[in-house]
Amino acid sequence: MARPEQVLVLEPQHELKFRGPFTDVVTATLKLTNPTDRNVCFKVKTTAPRRYCVRPNSGIIDAGTSINVSVMLQPFDYDPNEKSKHKFMVQSMLAPYDMTDMEGVWKEAKPEELMDSKLRCTFEMPLENDKTTEHSVLPKSASASLDDGEVKKIMEECKRLQMEVQRLREENKQIREDDGLRKRKVTSMAAPHSSAMATTAMRDEGLSTRVLALCVLFFVIGVIIGKLAL
Repeated sequence: MARPEQVLVLEPQHELKFRGPFTDVVTATLKLTNPTDRNVCFKVKTTAPRRYCVRPNSGIIDAGTSINVSVMLQPFDYDPNEKSKHKFMVQSMLAPYDMTDMEGVWKEAKPEELMDSKLRCTFEMPLENDKTTEHSVLPKSASASLDDGEVKKIMEECKRLQMEVQRLREENKQIREDDGLRKRKVTSMAAPHSSAMATTAMRDEGLSTRVLALCVLFFVIGVIIGKLAL
């Protein structure tokens, strides 16, 4: 006797897609929906049990409800020329009204009571233009030519130089305040000629500090441009 048609609704219906890279666990979700007015027992089986972890791999779906099954593909060396032969099967049966032991129900189930659906597995690698970078502050062309270590060094160097510029600004501010105080003292105590000389000296000192700060800023810009050009 032919087996009855599957009562569960599967999403996806025919294919489980796993998208790389496959250096870590990749998870695909299988949604099982029970549209009937009866509880349904289910099991999820695979032709490659060592390659996958399925949670939950069995259970009961109440009438009119759904359940998500996580299918976790274990890390492996991906070969794009090798086609996947892995398959999954969702087996189900209507739960008896007086069910107390689900394992016992499966053992005692008759072939004509079992329903099943099969899904194949496919492996895909992300396209190059789908890849994103964590360092969005860098131009795309620069990001592609730098590895994570180089980007980290550039960011650390920029941060250090920014702190140095901030320190110079604070020192320059303090110098200007000291110059103002010194200028007032010189004006009140020195002769007009001496006062003019002191003012000129203080102006030159403030200018030198600003020039130094500008030099540091240009150095920061030069370092970043030099790194990105490599």
